[in-house]
Amino acid sequence: MIRKLASVQRVFNIESIEGADRIELAYVLGWKCVVNKDTFRPMDLGVYFEIDSFLPVRPEFEFLRTSSYRKTDIMGEGFRLRTQKFKGQISQGLLLPLSKFPEIPADTEPGMDVTELLGVRKWEIEEKATTGGTVIGTLPYDIPHTDETRVQAEPELIKAFSGLEYYITTKMDGSSHSIGIDENGFHVTGHNYEYKDDGSSSFYNLVKERGYYEKMDAFMKENNLDTLTIQGELCAPGIQQNRLRLTKPEWYVFTIRENGKRVGLRRMQEICDALGMITVPVEETDTDLPSKYPTVESLLLRADGDYPNGGKKEGIVIRPVEPVYSTLIAADLSMKVVSNKYLMKNDV
Repeated sequence: MIRKLASVQRVFNIESIEGADRIELAYVLGWKCVVNKDTFRPMDLGVYFEIDSFLPVRPEFEFLRTSSYRKTDIMGEGFRLRTQKFKGQISQGLLLPLSKFPEIPADTEPGMDVTELLGVRKWEIEEKATTGGTVIGTLPYDIPHTDETRVQAEPELIKAFSGLEYYITTKMDGSSHSIGIDENGFHVTGHNYEYKDDGSSSFYNLVKERGYYEKMDAFMKENNLDTLTIQGELCAPGIQQNRLRLTKPEWYVFTIRENGKRVGLRRMQEICDALGMITVPVEETDTDLPSKYPTVESLLLRADGDYPNGGKKEGIVIRPVEPVYSTLIAADLSMKVVSNKYLMKNDV
């Protein structure tokens, strides 16, 4: 699913903020966003920009210059949206009136994706600058991007878990890396690019040290597989401030695909055991998620916590034990819940 960084959405509630005369709280999807007072009324349409959006330089966003302007060699210049706090209230994202953007038709239906129309990009630290490696291309066809949908962006995903056996894993705070074998050979990738085996990629070096190619190749022959893709989070000193406080690199597997099809939890654990790999920690398994965590707020509380060595945990990821397709996100059902405490401490 391609993430809607900017979309037309309906404001379903407005609340006052204690001690604030000029601002109030607007509810959009599963997000809470601080807005100027009397800008919106319930059921108004607005343009909502999610956190992690990188907005272009244009007059409508100039009021963000003091707090959000960024200019880097990789991203260029623009305005980065991140979690903020006003008068003790967390605000996630930016909500502006539809009238500020004449290129969006006034009769637009809620949910319309205007990310490309408004020139919005995802803010991300370029992986080539953080994990190293000589790039030889974009991701191969069988290695998809690993972005999970945040529950606030699709609150209806909670109901989609009704009656399903689910599992919750720890969201490891690192850098997404994948390996795969197909008819074109062996692939080692980061979040966006495939790397060359020339000694300059720390992840490729780790893969070679552990003999993953040989193990995967043997496993594929034993199981008569044409393709095998394994995706995980690389955590190590020097990556994302090393909030797991590791002394050496570790790679935590969160997705495996056999012949292009994602496997369930138990099969993933079996394959990792066979290949000598570690999965992301499983915190909980149960059935009927909505009966236990019926709201976004209850899941945000569930996401709080610390890593074993004391760093603030990024959050959790929730999936069915056996993959289920979701029409809401046009992909296998899953969602992530990022801890607000983590964001307030680390979202800089």
